[in-house]
Amino acid sequence: MQKIIIIEAVNNLRDLEDKVDEMIALCEAAGGKVVSAVSQVIREITPATYIGLGKAKEIYHEAIDTDADLCVFDGELSPSQTLNLTDIIGIPVITRTNLILDIFAKRARSAEGKILVELAQLKYIYPRLKGKGDSLSRLGAGIGTRGPGETKLETDRRHIKERISALENDLKKIEKRRSLEYKRRNKVRAKTVVLVGYTNAGKSTLLNALCKSNVLELDQVFATLDTTSKRAYINDEYVVFTDTVGFIKNLPKDLLMAFKSTLECVHEASLILNVADATKDWKNQYETTEKLLQDLKVTAPIIKVLNKCDVEVREFVPEDIIKISAIKKIGVDKLKSVVIEALKIN
Repeated sequence: MQKIIIIEAVNNLRDLEDKVDEMIALCEAAGGKVVSAVSQVIREITPATYIGLGKAKEIYHEAIDTDADLCVFDGELSPSQTLNLTDIIGIPVITRTNLILDIFAKRARSAEGKILVELAQLKYIYPRLKGKGDSLSRLGAGIGTRGPGETKLETDRRHIKERISALENDLKKIEKRRSLEYKRRNKVRAKTVVLVGYTNAGKSTLLNALCKSNVLELDQVFATLDTTSKRAYINDEYVVFTDTVGFIKNLPKDLLMAFKSTLECVHEASLILNVADATKDWKNQYETTEKLLQDLKVTAPIIKVLNKCDVEVREFVPEDIIKISAIKKIGVDKLKSVVIEALKIN
């Protein structure tokens, strides 16, 4: 297990604890262990290192003291900044995007999921190979290196472009098959309810509670990457419930675009359940998900669901938010009633 130092470059310290907690969850999902978190309030970005030479040297000593293997920067770095920080600190430095892509590469199971992950990785890697691309090949083995093989690919940019084109063609075929599936559902007038929301909010657990299924449930970020649909009979009419990949704040654009096809189900939805985690900053989770749904131009009605409410929720929860505990089946029947009303099932 790799030992990781988190680097937080922030404008203020107000949300630092939440940012560190999320990064710890991401690092653990990738199979690493956070041994230290270093923060720096940035007034002006230093072109060479982003965080400044003094802070970089401080992290160098922290890496020695903690015997760290890797640094993860919570944000984006240019290839030259990545290379310079790696040289100064003495251990590989990767970005938050590298970390998320690594988790996705680790978790992808279906053929489509693997295609989407590789496509996102290649689109992220390609522009960073120009000029300072050797920084990407100096990471060594471990977190941030799963996927298409940066060292080999940087010697042949043309191969990357050809591979991206081939993967995009494969995706078009998959999207065509999915479109036909949606049309078949529409012919039998199947109602479709899509579960969206922040990663690790308990969407898969809720899907199991609603449909009496056994979809994989893990208390980890991005446990579900592949879209999963299950049927549930409500008042003698079957409803298709679909679980989707979880959202996260500042989701890398390349990753969002690559996974757009798996989120196409939101456009076919009769109803959307926006699920948040009552034990976290659920207001921010709703805002993050709503922004991404707006970017996807979603038009279906949305019901807010607050999961994990078997613990005390200290903040006031508006009446239009349905409080549940999917794992303990608390409030699930009430949610079904709300879904029935929204879908106008007699």
